[in-house]
Formats: sequence, C-alpha cells, structure tokens
Amino acid sequence: MSTMTIDQMFHSKPAARPRSTVRLTRRGRVVVVLLGLLVALAVGIVVASGSVATDHAGTPEPTAVVLVGTGDTLWDIASAAADDGDVDAMIDRIQKLNALDSGMLIAGQRLLIPVD
Repeated sequence: MSTMTIDQMFHSKPAARPRSTVRLTRRGRVVVVLLGLLVALAVGIVVASGSVATDHAGTPEPTAVVLVGTGDTLWDIASAAADDGDVDAMIDRIQKLNALDSGMLIAGQRLLIPVD
C-alpha cells in the first residue's frame, strides 16, 4: 500500500505538453489562405472541365421567322403556330428558341417559330 502526503498532492505539476515552435505571422496566414483558395479554384476548374458537348452536331429544329406586328401577343402567335392546340407548350418552345425572359414582345421583333 502506498501513501501520499498532502504536500505531494498539491505540489506535483501535471506533465505539460510541449508548445509548438511553429508560428504563423500575418503574412504566413495570408499565404496559407491564398494557397487554399488556389487549390479550391484548381479543383473547380478540373471538375468543370468535363464537357457534355459532343463532336457531332445535332439536327436543328425546323423554324420559320415571324415578324411581330403592332398589338401581337405571344399567345396569338403561339396559337396560330400550334397545330395540335397546345398553346402553352408552343409558348414554352418559342420562349426557349428565342431566349425570351417574358412574354413581352416589341413590334418589329423577329421571332423564330418551330415548324412541325
């Protein structure tokens, strides 16, 4: 059986971890952050470089050009072009084909209309 006195309990110091001798200065921290950003950028470029394009061109959709007149709406043009009566689908096709953000048209504007 071992005995320990009160004197030994309070005066013993726990083993301290040795401090690291490597310290980063402000310039060092900036360099580490910039290196991290460069690595992230490089990874992003590598991931984004995988193209989904092919070597073969697709077949273009047959289209006709329609000149927008005064008072014409996208609904009027789409309903005249929709043979199957689905005007909403034709409006979507016209907007995608002409990269339109909205259904707003300007007199004199040329629109590509899909021809089936």
